[in-house]
Amino acid sequence: MIKNDLFLRALKGETVDRPPVWMMRQAGRYLPEFMEIKHKYDFFTRCQTPELASEITVQPIRRYGMDAAILFSDILVIPQAMNIEVEMKPNFGPYLPSPIRSQKDLDSVIIPDIQDSLGYVMDAIKATKEKLNDEIPLIGFAGSPWTILCYCVQGQGSKNFDKAKELCFTNPVLAHSLLQKITDTTIAYLKAKVAAGVNAVQVFDSWGGMLSPVDYQEFSWQYIQQIIDALKDITPVIAFGKGCWFALNDMSKSGASALGVDWTCSARNARYLSGGNITLQGNFDPSRLLSPPSEIKKMVHQMINEFGKDKYIVNLGHGILPNIPLENAKAFVDAVKEYKA
Repeated sequence: MIKNDLFLRALKGETVDRPPVWMMRQAGRYLPEFMEIKHKYDFFTRCQTPELASEITVQPIRRYGMDAAILFSDILVIPQAMNIEVEMKPNFGPYLPSPIRSQKDLDSVIIPDIQDSLGYVMDAIKATKEKLNDEIPLIGFAGSPWTILCYCVQGQGSKNFDKAKELCFTNPVLAHSLLQKITDTTIAYLKAKVAAGVNAVQVFDSWGGMLSPVDYQEFSWQYIQQIIDALKDITPVIAFGKGCWFALNDMSKSGASALGVDWTCSARNARYLSGGNITLQGNFDPSRLLSPPSEIKKMVHQMINEFGKDKYIVNLGHGILPNIPLENAKAFVDAVKEYKA
């Protein structure tokens, strides 16, 4: 039994004294103890070494005592497992030297044996569960098929993912074949994570907001729906689409346990668009953690009042930034723990 099950109770929509709190990318670059590990090991070594991944996962919990941990990993381990080369270049980000842009490229993409190619993630989950000792739940995650496709086709990060969109609009058959391969792999991957011990999963659609509402349904949402359908009976699923406020109504009928909301959508609009019955998560602007700690606390209390303490998980509207002062991250977490309805 998990001792602090506040996060899991919020996912079920139960009445709570205060909402739970965790932060996207909480295991990472703003922590000095993370930077020590970063200077010794390259990015994918950190992801692929269970002792390192589990240590990085629990670092913020030791420091701040969030109500949930999220496994340190990366969404791009999926294309790696699918026989697509992915490098993480310093001061550049992800780089895929052989992007998928033709049928010939797609023919080399496999649906892998998960234990064979991603067993190190399951080992990291087991090592993390030992360290957490049932104190709090552990979240596993994956990128949405559309977000993964963006990198696989573009070959790197982008402001508009023009090459990815070009493929979808000029060769939709190829795009849908790639999306389905990513979806099948992601479902198997998340199921393996649940079997290894994660208590919930989150699907990150970081680039969903790049698509129009109509294109979103075709190239992103229908694949996320497949993932939710495959996972919802074995674990709570959180769907987070950055910039996808227009899809909150469809998302709310998907069988997901919770929906992530970014900072461009107000609490009132998010509750309205999602029908008011589903747990919401978010939506503090990550840059607002640069405000003075006293101001952060006030804003967090206001945010909880606007969303309501029930069916709500306090989080940022996207990942925490590397330049956030430690005391400001602490003010964010403490504000939630000090909250009185």
